[in-house]
Amino acid sequence: MMKKNNLGISEKSLSYIMVCVGIIALFVLAVIFPLHLYTGNQAVKIKRIKDQIEEQKILGTVYLNLQKTLGSNELQVLPNPKKTTITREEAAKFKNVFRAVAKKSGLSAISITPDLNTMGGFSKYNAVVKGEFTNFRKMLIALVAIPYLDRIEEISIQQRSDSMEFKIKIWLALGA
Repeated sequence: MMKKNNLGISEKSLSYIMVCVGIIALFVLAVIFPLHLYTGNQAVKIKRIKDQIEEQKILGTVYLNLQKTLGSNELQVLPNPKKTTITREEAAKFKNVFRAVAKKSGLSAISITPDLNTMGGFSKYNAVVKGEFTNFRKMLIALVAIPYLDRIEEISIQQRSDSMEFKIKIWLALGA
């Protein structure tokens, strides 16, 4: 005769239930849990690949713009005029030329003063302009195009609260 426990279930039925619960637990541990971990890892990989695709789309437009710029023949060539000299009277008008170049480049000319201590065939000017760095680059390119500009001796850059301040020492070649 079969023994019954407090619940009224025979020991044989109870052992079958325990075996079935064990099989279900083993199935969950052996199949479902690893499958859950695998799908979680796959979701992370999918997200990473989607992020890479978005990054490539953004970089693709930048690359196309760069290719378009390089493909066009608008590469800026620095001017290299034949060097000449000017008279002292014409050198005195350099202030107006410098102010025009600065204004055309988008900078504001604060001051341009001649250095009276220069001798020989050169005239030196100390100039101060304010504005953005990219505009300063444009101004330097325009200054290099002036044929009687001998050299730019010194450039000093200071960041101010509203813009950048550029101090330049410019040498002009004087002739007869």
